[in-house]
Amino acid sequence: MTSLSDFPPHQLQFYLTAPYPCSYLPDREARSEVVTPNELVDAAVYSRLIRAGFRRSGLYTYRPQCGQCHACVPVRLVAEDFKPSRSQRRAWSRNQHLRADLREQVFEPEHYQLYRRYQASRHAGGGMDQGGEEQYRSFLLQSGVTSLLVEFRDETALRMVSLVDVVEDGLSSVYTFFDPELPQAGFGTYSILWQVELCRRLGLPYLYLGYWIAESGKMAYKASFRPLQGLVNGAWQFLMDKL
Repeated sequence: MTSLSDFPPHQLQFYLTAPYPCSYLPDREARSEVVTPNELVDAAVYSRLIRAGFRRSGLYTYRPQCGQCHACVPVRLVAEDFKPSRSQRRAWSRNQHLRADLREQVFEPEHYQLYRRYQASRHAGGGMDQGGEEQYRSFLLQSGVTSLLVEFRDETALRMVSLVDVVEDGLSSVYTFFDPELPQAGFGTYSILWQVELCRRLGLPYLYLGYWIAESGKMAYKASFRPLQGLVNGAWQFLMDKL
């Protein structure tokens, strides 16, 4: 298990943010432990940090550090052992017509417009729907690690965009946004299934899915992907008995 003592203090520094409103649990405050300087968080360093429970948002690398609250559990899917449920198999079949293409991490107006529609429909009032072009660029287009920007199209339109990081022992699902006008398509589920298949093709054992919060409905979908491991008390362990 990677601990913060593995990172020489003269190279990386870790500091706590001031408290801010929690985005997932009402009436709670959150704090984050942030890594600086950003320019030292390259692919190798980030691979170690993600195993210690960190995530990134643009060039900002962090993990929750909220005092007595330990609701945020870093989770990862064991790609080789994953077996899709019936509904997941339907989502996979329903979207086989989509073409996946790797794109450069540069600003694409078409991607941005889809992102704005997705935020307005799925996360209205959450703050991210209020961000403009600069927020989009800093969140999704800035990366100091190895990242893949993948677009999914059918014969008529762009339907989904996924940002995925490549780390030493897997892939990290950073963010996916998709056409909100086709809620039955199962695009979000399909994106995770597609990333699992990519893990298998690349011989990588894990798909990191960020944080899972048992009390948050926004996070419930992660529990349907199994076998799921969580970082609990400093060690990665299976969460079957907790789901």
